[in-house]
Amino acid sequence: MALQITQQNGTFLLNGKLNSTTTRSFIIHFEYIIEQYQNVVINIDGISEIDHDGLEGIKTLTAIALRSHKMFSVIGNGCKDVYQDFNCSQVA
Repeated sequence: MALQITQQNGTFLLNGKLNSTTTRSFIIHFEYIIEQYQNVVINIDGISEIDHDGLEGIKTLTAIALRSHKMFSVIGNGCKDVYQDFNCSQVA
């Protein structure tokens, strides 16, 4: 399943896989959204698979938002890999 992005009450819902195939378009899409909104929230409840490229895509968007002085948040109970990776990077 490809990555689907929908918006509901100001939150962007991700469904499908965030991997090497879908990450590039994910970044391009959300770069535009970050330009348009002050606060961007993505919900990863619907993510069934995420790989290293997907995690790097989320990190890239976080950096873009910080440089633009915008808020970028990831919420939901999707793949535990996301939280494990971010927790490991926060330890150092």
